[in-house]
Amino acid sequence: MSQKFTHAAARFIFWSRWLQLPMYLGLIVALAVYVYKFFVMLSGLVINFGTYGENDILLIVLALIDVVMIANLLVMVIIGGYEIFVSRLHIEEHPDQPEWLDHVDAGVLKIKLGMALVSISSIHLLRSFINASNMTEHTLKWEVIIHCVLLFSVIFIAVTDWLIQHKAQMYKAKK
Repeated sequence: MSQKFTHAAARFIFWSRWLQLPMYLGLIVALAVYVYKFFVMLSGLVINFGTYGENDILLIVLALIDVVMIANLLVMVIIGGYEIFVSRLHIEEHPDQPEWLDHVDAGVLKIKLGMALVSISSIHLLRSFINASNMTEHTLKWEVIIHCVLLFSVIFIAVTDWLIQHKAQMYKAKK
């Protein structure tokens, strides 16, 4: 193959990262849906708070926290994914730049996303335990199993990333 063709192919492959942009824009729309859902739930709580019992209020507040954590997850994926896989955001001097964005890479993003999923699962599991009288034992058992699988997956990803980083440092030290 000619060098001209391989150069053009390489440029096209590099350009293909921009195909992810519509997906990140779609996630922003999903984030707006969660903002709407949050305010609908919050207004329902405020308007009807006198009719709710303590457990009902706690379940609604935990649902609000769940929505916020999902929104945080979306923001991490949108900003971190775009920065890593599409293009730089060029916000180094912006006073609101998230601290974690300074040292984000694919491994760090995977661990952060995994931890966010475990946190969301924890809140969901807490809601289920509070509402256990209205749930079957089978459902609760599967929620615990799924939570444990998420937790072990994140631990496995973190250990794998640490081993890769450690091996890379050892390789650099030998040079």
